[in-house]
Formats: sequence, C-alpha cells, structure tokens
Amino acid sequence: MTDTGVVAGVSVSHTTASVEDIEATQTVDVATLVSDLLDRDGVEEALAIQTCNRAEAYVAADDAADARAALGQFSPDVRESAVRHLDHEASIRHLMRVAAGLESLVLGEDQILGQLSDAGSVAREVGGLSGGVLDDAVSKALQVGKRARAETRINEGSVSLGSAAVELARRETDLAGATALVVGAGEMGTLAARALDASPVAQVVVANRTLSTAQQVATDLDSEATAVALDDVGAVVADADVLIAATGATSPVLDDETLAEAGETLCIDLGQPRDVVPDAGDERVVVRDIDDLQSVSGEARDRREAAARAVEEMIDAEFDRLLDDFKRKRADDAVSAMYEAAERTKQRELEEALAKLEAQGDLTDEQRETVAGLADALVGQLLAAPTKSLREAAAEDDWSTIHTAMQLFDPEFDGPPATAEGANTPEGSEGAPDVPQHALEHVSND
Repeated sequence: MTDTGVVAGVSVSHTTASVEDIEATQTVDVATLVSDLLDRDGVEEALAIQTCNRAEAYVAADDAADARAALGQFSPDVRESAVRHLDHEASIRHLMRVAAGLESLVLGEDQILGQLSDAGSVAREVGGLSGGVLDDAVSKALQVGKRARAETRINEGSVSLGSAAVELARRETDLAGATALVVGAGEMGTLAARALDASPVAQVVVANRTLSTAQQVATDLDSEATAVALDDVGAVVADADVLIAATGATSPVLDDETLAEAGETLCIDLGQPRDVVPDAGDERVVVRDIDDLQSVSGEARDRREAAARAVEEMIDAEFDRLLDDFKRKRADDAVSAMYEAAERTKQRELEEALAKLEAQGDLTDEQRETVAGLADALVGQLLAAPTKSLREAAAEDDWSTIHTAMQLFDPEFDGPPATAEGANTPEGSEGAPDVPQHALEHVSND
C-alpha cells in the first residue's frame, strides 16, 4: 500500500452513546474485528479500540468509498444517533484527541494512552497496521498523548474511572471506617483499589477469578486488605458498604443470587460489558454505572479546561504537520516513479550510445565515466523542475497533477490518489487532464 490511502472511522462512545449502546457494539474481540475488517474489499489497514466507555474502528483504503463501506456494519444494533462516522481528517484528529484524553469520560485520564497502544499492538500482530497512513496516524496520536501529559497539567488530580468511582462513592455514602469490595484485579480494578486505599475506608477486599492476582493487589495496599476468590464474593458482600466491579468478563458476574445477602450496599459498575445486573439485589442495593460518573468527571473537566486548551493547540499543530507529511509522501511517490522511469530510459540509451562509441574504437574507463556522468547530469537537470512542481502540487492538494505524473511514469498505477475528503479528483473536476499521446509513447517501451 502506498501512502495515498484514505482513513475512515466510526465511534460509539460515552459522548453520544449509553452503556447499553457501547455494550451492544462490542460483539467480538479486537483481534477478530481487525481481521474481519481486513477481509473487506479495498481495506489495507485496520484498527479497533474497545474500552469501558468506547468502541471504535478505523480502516485505511485507497478508495474512500471502500473505507466507508467496510465500517457500514460496525454497530448494526445501535441507534444511529449514538454512532459517529468520521472521514479522513476527522479520524486522524479524533485519534489524537482520544490519545490525549480529551475524549475521555474523565478528562485527561492516563489509562486510554495504554489502551490505544495495546490496540495498536494487537492490530500489528494480525496485519492491521503495516506502515501506511493509518499506522502513521496511530503513531502520531500516541506521540501527542505522551506530550500532552508531559507538557501540560491535563492529567493532574483524579484521572481514572477508578478514582472517579471512589469520588462518586464518597458523595453517596460515608467512607470513614467503611469496608470496600473490589471485584476484578485487572488494570481498572487495581486503580479502583488504589483510590480506595487513599480514601478513609478501613478495609479493602479484592476479589478475582485468579486468587493469586487478587492477593498481589491486596498486598500492595497500605490499608488493611484481604483477597478472596471470585466465587466467594457472595460470602463477603454482606460486610461491604461499597462495591466497585471492574472485571473483564463477557457477562455479569454479580446477580441476585450473589448480592442476596448484600444489605445496604452501593455498587458501582465499571465493567464493559456490565459486571452487575442493573436490578440485582433488593431495594437496599444501589447500582451505579459509568453513565453516573458524568457529574464527577464534569467537575474534573472544569478544573482542567486551561490545560485542555493547550492540548488542543498542540493537536492542531501536530495534525497540520502530519497532513503535510502525508502530502510530501504522496509527492514522493510520483517523484520516485518519475526518476525510476527516467533511469530506465537513461540506462537503455546510455548502453546503446556506449556500444556505438565502442564500435568506433576502444573507450577508456575515464571516457565511459564522462559519458555516464553526462547522462546523469541531463536526467538530474531535466527532472529538477518537474520535481519541484510535483511537490508544490501536493502542498496545494492539486491531485490531478500528481495523477497525471503517476500515469506517465508508473506502469502499475491505475487510479488517482484520493483526497482528504475522499474524492478521486479535485472538486468540480471531471478527472485528470488527458495525457499527451507522444508522452505515453515515450515511456511505453520502458
């Protein structure tokens, strides 16, 4: 794939969708989704991101229509208003915003940067990122995300869903001397346990399917902490005042039976899909989910608005720089094709000229070098002006000129590079200019 590809994206996230919408979108794992997208017509690269508050997919294809079509069935069971469709430039900018934490429920949270990096690694393992335009966009997004956190205060303070959940719990119940139960010992559960450790709770119980993992999380806490197996949650839930669930299970792990003895318990469900059945337990059990964290994250957002503006400016600059890089690469494709065609012609004519000179008498090595140097100089001087023109054409989005050059010099080129908006030719154009017949004849034997 050349760097003339077009990116398309689709997003179902907390900004427009409910927990149910996001859950309905995540029907297969990331690796499977990327592989499925790569099988679609025209798709050269693919990436998928699945977190507790977003499900997104991106593809790159030489034709914008192919890219859009590949994502057409990404979320068939979700209401249309919950789905955001992103064109080439919007996809690239959105990836940068996601990596920087500007699209997160908790503004500036750090976890998304690792999640995007992991998504990129999975995509590469199955051939989804292969050095093309989408690969470059992901790399730039990760770079921007790191800069945003290193150069601004975007992630200052409470910056994870785990810490936001503890803040919500503090507002709805008295944490002083309370017992907290964390169900799940993965990254999100660990963050929640650490946030509880920094709160006034007296005891933290960590439950996990693998007991040794729960024990490791509990051991790292300063508060009194114990670990239990996931199957034993029902036996310890009666002592819990607060329960935070964050497992990686594909179906709820806490239901009526598990919470039958819970009593007065605040359950905060961070799982995606859900970890807690919404109406589990009796009337004394209060269940909150990710949607209920909006108020907490909104206040964090207000505190970080100044940093967010600085990050927006950073994204603007890096976005423009990346698009310029793409344009240069597109021009370089045409320039390379032009020089390769000229080199073939030069070499053929040089060999013929040297053969004729040899027939007139032996040539010395110096004479051969002189003739070869003359041929190289002619090619360089003749192509200097068109090289400059092609790079200027790319900078000005004049893709019809690039198209004509590629037709002239690249025998395998069969279509124009798509523009950022996905069109094959500039707006208002009926197509690339006709290629002069004599020019085609000149390169037809190469």
